[in-house]
Amino acid sequence: MDNKIVVRMEQITKIFGIVKALDQVDFELRAGEVHALLGENGSGKSTLIKVLGGIHKMEAGQIYLEGKPVTIEDVFTANQLGISIVHQELSFAPRMTVADNIFMGKECRNKLGLIDVRKIMQESQRLLDDFGSDIDPGELMCNLSISQQQVVEIVKALSNQTRILVMDEPSASLSLTEVEHLYEAVDRVKSMGISIIYVSHRMEELFRLADRVTVLRDGKYIGTVNIEETNEDDLVTMMVGREIESHYGEHKIYQNVVLELKHLSRGTAVHDINMQVRRGEVVGIAGIVGAGRSECARVIAGIDKGYEGQIILNGQEIKIRNPRDAISKGIVLIPEDRKEQGLILMQSVKFNATLCVLQKFIKAIGVNRAKQNEITDEMIDLLHIKVSGREMEVGKLSGGNQQKVVLAKWLATDPKVLILDEPTRGIDVGAKAEIYKLIDELACKGMSTILISSDLPEIMRVCDTVYVMRKGSMGGKISEDELVQEKIIKYATGVNA
Repeated sequence: MDNKIVVRMEQITKIFGIVKALDQVDFELRAGEVHALLGENGSGKSTLIKVLGGIHKMEAGQIYLEGKPVTIEDVFTANQLGISIVHQELSFAPRMTVADNIFMGKECRNKLGLIDVRKIMQESQRLLDDFGSDIDPGELMCNLSISQQQVVEIVKALSNQTRILVMDEPSASLSLTEVEHLYEAVDRVKSMGISIIYVSHRMEELFRLADRVTVLRDGKYIGTVNIEETNEDDLVTMMVGREIESHYGEHKIYQNVVLELKHLSRGTAVHDINMQVRRGEVVGIAGIVGAGRSECARVIAGIDKGYEGQIILNGQEIKIRNPRDAISKGIVLIPEDRKEQGLILMQSVKFNATLCVLQKFIKAIGVNRAKQNEITDEMIDLLHIKVSGREMEVGKLSGGNQQKVVLAKWLATDPKVLILDEPTRGIDVGAKAEIYKLIDELACKGMSTILISSDLPEIMRVCDTVYVMRKGSMGGKISEDELVQEKIIKYATGVNA
């Protein structure tokens, strides 16, 4: 990395309606550096990179490319200038080949003007080889892993003669192993002399990848620091404007076992699982994607039917044939995909928050609106959900507040066992801290919680006991006094197992 500035954005202002999403924001990118862009949801990160990528037009400010002022009217202009964005939600044609996706919209043609399939395949192979990837250009995209699909998106961007690559939350849906592949890909891009803007909520990867970090808050520029001159606590304080508790778990753990699994099995996804969850305990389930963590939770919650073994609640064996059985026994699952499985986005906060407790306010004589409003307001206050009112459409909330509405829906049922599957995926550090605090508060009230997470710092911070799954089986159990990341990774990957 040298000190040459390849991109400078000065006093960038962007307004949506009455909301000033960016307020005179400055940003600069040096040649060959990985520059992290950090901030809570709503801080302006996505808006800033979309202005640079030609997706949004700014109201005021100026962009300079290698010292020369440029006007970026659209995505095509940005690409022509060598600026490409790999978005968090990958966009590709799943039933087309890798090669067809790389050259989509810029297909090679022969002298007759027809698409030259052979040349497209050859050029794709060359680009993949240059990047150090062994992906087959003739393979269908739908047959690739998520990390391989990301590599294809990066190679597609590089095929545009990219000089500046923007990566927006690239690790949000990746397993531990795939995250390492992503890091290797970023290192390769950097070694090619390409400058990278890296947007992420995960602190550990910023310290692994970034040279500098710029922090935004509420649409304003807060500051830029060299990564070796800062630490996680300082960055968090810059992001949220206050210090956040670094440790949770001061709750009391009772000796009585609320939930016990004995030799729980279902097909090949879940095999011979033994686990205990005590009253007031937060039990973590760690493991790489495909280890069987979510499948185990789905069996306990009655979603995946037909299991072998025993599920014991407060000392008595229970039979769970469907989700209704689980809910009636006080076992609820908050799913990994809140938008697809947890919420009805076009409906209100009130509708979603009270969906599972209809019997509390719908009677034969009609709907008790006052009772429904009371339940909703209680959950909004309990979870500190930021809304303009209970009738606000859930789809218009931030990711963190959407997750809180999912929590509200199930907490309204007054559960005994709360299963959280990746509860903080895709939400910012401030919202994460609030959810961690809520988990601790619920544990203080005696709630038994199972937390499934791919975020090892999260597991370390929140959980009292951690079970590690591997290939559908139990890889190991780690008590709080033995809890270190290295041990989790060893159990998860089978190293020294």
